[in-house]
Order: sequence, then C-alpha cells, then structure tokens
Amino acid sequence: MSDVNRERDLVLAPNEYAFISDQTKGHINVYVGPYKTSLANTDRPVMFDDATKRFEKCNLEEAMRAFVIAPEGWYIVLKNPSKDTNPPKIGTSNNLVELNVGRKVNIAGPISFALWAGQMARVIRGHNLSSNQYLLVRVYDEQQARENWGKSVIKTKEGEISEAKELNEVAENLTMGQLLIIRGDEVSFYIPPTGIEVVRDEDAEDDEYVREAVTLERLEYCILLNEDGNKRYIQGPKVVFPKPTEVFIQKKGMRKFKAIELNEMSGLYIKVIAPYKEGKNEYKEGDELFITGKNQMIYYPRPEHAVVRYGNQERHYAIAIPAGEGRYYLNRKTGTVALMKGAAMFLPDPREFVLVRRVLSKKQTSLWFPNNNEAMEYNLALQDIAKNDNFVTDFELQEQNQAPKQFQQLRKKRKISDEMVGDEFNRDSSFTPPRTITLDTKFEGAVTISPWTGYAVLVVSKTGKRKVIEGPQSYLLEYDEELEGIELSTGTPKTTENSIKTVYLRVLYNKVSDEIMAESADYTQVRINLSYRVNFEGSSDKWFNVENYVKFLTDHMRSYIRNTVKKYPIMEFYANGITILRDAILGESEKKSGKRTGRLFEENGMRIYDVEVLDISLGDANIENLLISSQQDTVMQTLRINSEKRKLEFTQENEAITRQIAATQSETKQKIYDLQKQETQKLLEVTLSKIESEIISKERHLQAKLDEQKSLNQINDDELSRQKAINNLELEKAQKQLEQFILEEQTEVEAVVAKAKAVSPDLIAALQSFSDKELAQKMADSMAPLAILGGKSIADVFGNLLKGTQLSSVLSSLKLPENTEE
Repeated sequence: MSDVNRERDLVLAPNEYAFISDQTKGHINVYVGPYKTSLANTDRPVMFDDATKRFEKCNLEEAMRAFVIAPEGWYIVLKNPSKDTNPPKIGTSNNLVELNVGRKVNIAGPISFALWAGQMARVIRGHNLSSNQYLLVRVYDEQQARENWGKSVIKTKEGEISEAKELNEVAENLTMGQLLIIRGDEVSFYIPPTGIEVVRDEDAEDDEYVREAVTLERLEYCILLNEDGNKRYIQGPKVVFPKPTEVFIQKKGMRKFKAIELNEMSGLYIKVIAPYKEGKNEYKEGDELFITGKNQMIYYPRPEHAVVRYGNQERHYAIAIPAGEGRYYLNRKTGTVALMKGAAMFLPDPREFVLVRRVLSKKQTSLWFPNNNEAMEYNLALQDIAKNDNFVTDFELQEQNQAPKQFQQLRKKRKISDEMVGDEFNRDSSFTPPRTITLDTKFEGAVTISPWTGYAVLVVSKTGKRKVIEGPQSYLLEYDEELEGIELSTGTPKTTENSIKTVYLRVLYNKVSDEIMAESADYTQVRINLSYRVNFEGSSDKWFNVENYVKFLTDHMRSYIRNTVKKYPIMEFYANGITILRDAILGESEKKSGKRTGRLFEENGMRIYDVEVLDISLGDANIENLLISSQQDTVMQTLRINSEKRKLEFTQENEAITRQIAATQSETKQKIYDLQKQETQKLLEVTLSKIESEIISKERHLQAKLDEQKSLNQINDDELSRQKAINNLELEKAQKQLEQFILEEQTEVEAVVAKAKAVSPDLIAALQSFSDKELAQKMADSMAPLAILGGKSIADVFGNLLKGTQLSSVLSSLKLPENTEE
C-alpha cells in the first residue's frame, strides 16, 4: 500500500515543474519545485507536445521538466506568453492563467522560469558577428517592435550598448514583414527585441542564423540581384553586404568571380542593354561593342553590358595564318567573301566578319587532290555536318565527334580558379579558335530547285505569293522565297507516328497503300489491304492545300469503306469484296467505254483513278475457316449442280427422242382409232335404230299402263270417301259419350257438396275426438318403455308431455297401463 502511495507522490526539486490535469474539471495545474504533494486519483500527469499542440498523458517522471534557462548572452523566444507576463510561482501549485495565444516575446538572459501549460520556448545563443558577417531580421509585430526597439541588445565595435539615432529612426518606420540587415562591421553582438526575429540561413548546412558576406580581392567582382530586377556589380577589394531585398548571383556555387583578362589577340563581343555614358562616349541600348586588349586589358562586367556567347565561348581569339596560306571570311553586312593571306594573326570583328570553310564535292576533291585520302575525309566530314546546319562552330565539331583529326585536337581550356588566391593570372596554354561556319560553294549563288518528273514543289514568298513548280524543270529561288513543306504518313495502316517531312509532292502515278479494319452487317471484323493509285489534276494552286494528303485520303476512305462494308453480310462481302470495293471507290464501269470515273477530292484536286484490293481477311480465324468451308461446299454444290445439269440435258434429249417415237406411235394409233370410229359410227346407227324401235314399243306399253293407273286412282278415291264417312260417325259417337260422362260427374259433385253441408260441428268434434283417442292410445303404447326406465307410469309421462293440449283431456279419459316393477 505504501508503494502505491509513493507512486502518487509528486516531488519536485528546485528548477523543476510538472503539468497535472484534473480529470474532473479539465484544468491543468502547474506544480513548481521545490514542492511535494500527493496526487488524487483524478489527477493525471501530462506533457505538452510542441508539434501537435496537444497535452499527452505520461508518467510522473516524464511530466517533470527543467526550467527554461538562458544564461548571459543568450535569449529566449517564448510563444503564448501570459497576459500578466508573470511565470508560475516557485514552490507551489499554480492554476491555469490566460495566455496570449499566437504571440511571442524575446527575453534576454540571464533568466530561468517554468512554463505555463500551452507555452513553448526556444533558447538561442546571442548572435556574435565578425566584420564580414551579417544577420537578416524580419519584423513580425510592428507595434511590439517599435515599443521594444530600445530593449534590443546591440553592442558596437567600441563595446558600448548603442541606441543610436539611426536605429531610432529605423524603429519609427518599421512595418510588418519588413526585412533589415544587421551588419557585422557595425554591430558585434545582437539580441533582437520583441517583435523582431532573426531569419535562419536556409542555405547553410547547419541552418545557422549568421550569414557570410562576400569578401572581394582585387580582380574579383560579385553581382547582387534586387527584387525589382536590377543588378549591382561590385569590384574588389571590398566586403559586400547585400540589401534586405538583394541576393547574390551564384554560378556553380560561387558568389564571386574573376575579372576577364584581355590582350591584343583576344576580345569580347558585348551587347549594350541599357544606355550609359563613359567619358566622352555615350552608348544607347542595342549598340554592339567588341572590346579587345588594345583598349581595355582588364574587363569588369557592368549592368549595361551583356556578353554575346557562341555556345560556351565568351572570348574571341585571333587565328594564326602562316605564310603561303589564307582563310575565307564573310562580311555579314555586305555578304561578300574575302580572302585573308598569311603570314598574319587575324582577329575578325564578330560584329562584321565570320570565318567560312569551303566544302568540295567528291568529284572536286578527287580532281584537285588526287589520291589524298586525308583531304577526302576532311571534306566528307564537313559535308556530313553541313547537311544539318550551314553554320558550324569548332565546339560543335568537337561535340559531334565528326570533325577531321585536326579538329579533334582542339585544346581543352582550363577553368580559372574560383577560389580566393593572390594577384595572378591563370592563362591557357592554348586558345579557342573563333566561331566558324561551313559554306558549300555549290550553294554560293541563288538556291536552285530541280523537281523530278512527276513531282512538284510549292514556292511561297514572304509577301504571300505562291507558285507551284512541276518537274522536270529548274527554278531559282528569290531571297524571300521558301519551299513549303508537306507531311506524309507512313506505315500500313497509315499513321502520323513516323511521318516523313518533305517539300516534294508526287503528282503523277502516286501509290498509297493502307489497311482498314471494318465491320460487316452481321458484326464480323474484316481486314482489308488495298492500294490506291492517285493523280493530282486541275489547278495546281489547290495541290498543296492539304498538308498531309496521305492522312487526308486514308482517313476519308477508311470512313467511306467502313460504311460500305457495313451494308453487306459477311458471306456476301467475302465472296464479292473486290467488286464491291472497286464499285464503291471508283464508281461503276460505263457501259460503252468500260472506264470508271474514279474519286475526286475537291479540296486538293486529288483523284483516285484506280485501286488494287490486295487482301481481304477476317478478324476471327474461326469465321474465316467457316467461310472457306462454306465456299468449298458452294463449289462442291456448284459441281454437283453442273453434274445434275448435264444429267438434265441428257434426260431432256433422251425424252425428246422418246416423245418423237411416242408421237409417231400416236399417229399410227390415231389412224387406227379413226378407222375404228368410222366402224363405231356405223355400229351406232344400227344400235340407235334398234333403240328407237324399242322406245316406241315401251312408250306404247307405258301409255297402256298409265290408262290402267287412272282407273285404279278412281277406285282408291272412292274407298277413301267411304272410310272418311265411317270415321266421322265414330267421332260423333265418342263426343256424345264424353258429354254424358261430364254430366254424370257434375251430378256426383253436387251430391257430395250437399252431404258436406249436412255435417254439424258436434259431429266434427266427435270425429276428431275419436281420432285423438286412437292417436293417444298409439302413443301410450310406444312410450311405455320410457316410463318404465324413469320409474313413472306411462300416464304420468305422457300427461306431462301433452299437458295443455286437446289430447290431455282425451288422455285422462283413457286407462293406460301402470308401470309395475317385476
């Protein structure tokens, strides 16, 4: 039990504090040592996480923290200070106070104190500055900065605490976010006041606050770039401090650079980018200068100058021309090519002149330098380079590794040391040759275009004029004329992935192949390989209206052919695909000439005058196999039908002969029948004569019998009259008998009615009583066994049953048998 109590005891030494959370109220108290207390069960030690800004539960040992301590020359940046600015009291428990959340203050040492719950503190060493160091500070609270500006710790080089007038003037003009520079040549030690923070140097490896200024020696300079885009060029010897809005321009990690040494055989090509005046000379924007060692041996860049480079080349060097040799150079202004003969050191002004090389063809080289393989290789190398660009520098020759051996022996320049060294020049043991272009004499004059037979090119001038040149012929291009390029899709099917760019359009007997995937009416995929034959017709001004006529042609025809295939089931299309496609693309053949009209594209005058269907295959091999099998079956059926046709022809001929035989036989029979008919007619005449005789005889017999029937009818009529008289007599007799019977019945009814009237009520009562006695007697006989079972007499049982009825009086007058027990 004592161990449990010991675990709940909070013992704080001097300079220690802990946060304890009251779980019932949510309050967080600060216990400051030296202090001892026993925690309640509802108290929980907590710690404040600076990253998450939350209180995390922990054990007592983790909750105990040391005071924030700043010795002499250090300071504390305290976030969320208390409103009364007092720290927690020592040796007691402190309730939570109200904090200025989001604010921070700077507190100079020496000082130590405990933190309130929710406060954060960072202890920073005071900033010691040497004469070539500086601090970049930022105003984060202008009001606090103005009020506390005098509380900043600033020691000048004389060792006195300074509140100079200049600093006071700065304090009056402070604004939120303003940046200031604290220079080490003016301030040796600095602690910022509240409202000012020192900005870390993010470029430093250890994220220091103190920044290094740039120390320039002689022949060194640095460049500072301001936020407004202006630059400052500063020459040494000097210690350079930037303005708050300036940064040092760096190159390869260096912030200072060597001045450029020039001599009479080297120079710099300069472009003036801003007007300026130097001595008596005035320069305006856009002027170009070529500065050599003759007029300036040491060159420092200035903000009005921009060096014109060719590749990585800054300095231009003179070339040595031995005696008996020469070099071509082109005047950029007049376009003339001149020859500089040796011996001389030639430094061409890049503003006006550029060196050129003359490229000889294989034929010229073999004629002028027979059996000279080195000269042949030299010109072939230049020809390979000139294919891509007529302007080739010596550095480009070296990078492409295509130059002759003498160009591959270019000297590699040693870099000038970027470190701080003494006053010396690092000179290259060799020099960089000037920029050189390659000019083929084949193209020194006007550019000549010679399209071949069946080809055409489109010439376009900068004024908008267009003309089409059809081969074979030659055409000289004007200076402002160019050839308009076209693009040709390649591959099968045609795509633009690997298109060919050219200026030559084939206008006669062109051939364009393509592969098309289509779908039949019954949703079967069909692959069609075909080749179009194309000519360009009509006005040549329309031929180049479509940049990629191959894509234009194939895209349109793909859509058209897919629509055509969609109209046919696969069986019909597979059997007649070539005919269907040719009719759809070229139109049907004319009846007289047999020619087809073809398909004309009005956009560029292109006409498809023929098409070759190379292959038709199905996307599904199983369906294709079925179609092949079906075609085989069709062939077999056709053969079978042909066989049956031949059999039919044989049968028809055979039957024709049979019919002719039958006809002949029928004629013979007809003759026989005619004769037999004649005989029959004679026989018929004899028979009719006999029949006529018999008819006459029968008619006479029937007439005699008819006379006999008439007599019989008369006799029958007389017999019927007699029978009718007898029946009438019998009916009259029956009627008389019926009337007699009815009379007898009426008499009897009347007698009965008279008898009923003679019956009196007493008689009726007597009869009823007589009948009731008989009924009671019968009931008594049937109910006797029930009376025996109940232990009563029959009279009692029956009396109770018929009590209140007319039979009860009858029952009392009867003597019923008594119920006796045996």
